[in-house]
Amino acid sequence: MPIRFDAADAHWRVAPLPGFSAAQKDWLTRGGSLTAHLRTLGEVVVRVTCEAVALPWADEHAALGLAPRAPVWVREVVLSVDGVPFVAAHSIAPLAASTGVWQATRRLRTRPLAELLYSDSSVARSSLVSRRLTARHPLYRLAAREIDELRPHALVARRSVFERHGAPLMVTECMLPALWAHLASSACAPSAHATAAHAPQRTHMREHGRPLEHTASRAHGTPRAEQEHLSERERGTHEPGHAPASDNKVNR
Repeated sequence: MPIRFDAADAHWRVAPLPGFSAAQKDWLTRGGSLTAHLRTLGEVVVRVTCEAVALPWADEHAALGLAPRAPVWVREVVLSVDGVPFVAAHSIAPLAASTGVWQATRRLRTRPLAELLYSDSSVARSSLVSRRLTARHPLYRLAAREIDELRPHALVARRSVFERHGAPLMVTECMLPALWAHLASSACAPSAHATAAHAPQRTHMREHGRPLEHTASRAHGTPRAEQEHLSERERGTHEPGHAPASDNKVNR
């Protein structure tokens, strides 16, 4: 069943910008649960920063087929790894859907959204799209609160729309500088290379490497293209301009 919603627009693109680093392209296009990916780096804690009725942002309402001033249910959280904020996430659903199809999102508390998305075979997801955020975007301003050091000129974020029984839920995730710093330091650590050398079969198994057909993205390439893309990543030959492959699991 094709999904009716598209998270892409003039700024949110399926193919990551050429100027993004290899690590950024990797994490912006990873399928599956973002929380699960973060757990490969350390202990993950979800902190809720906002749950309220509000209006969608200027770049959100069109993707969900809503009027600009249609109320939505907003949930914002920070995902920390070993006590350090790595991701600021913002999710919205039409107000009626938040008390109907997506009512469970109001009862999550500090549990990750992935607990709902992965356990329901009726959930489908759009393609992952990404962009660079500057201080003009509200998500940048939300994420900047979690940055202790000098704030960068721009942050990178991704989003997608989940659909259940015709009702949309958009999830937008902004990666914080601490995530890239952690990945860079881990890549340089000798112990990380030694571990990889002794356990080649356990290299960061990505969630989208384990197929769940009911949550497949409807907007990407063929399964064979995905297999080739995964093989390239396992060989460490991820090309800088490579577009994201098919996503066999939902996000976060």
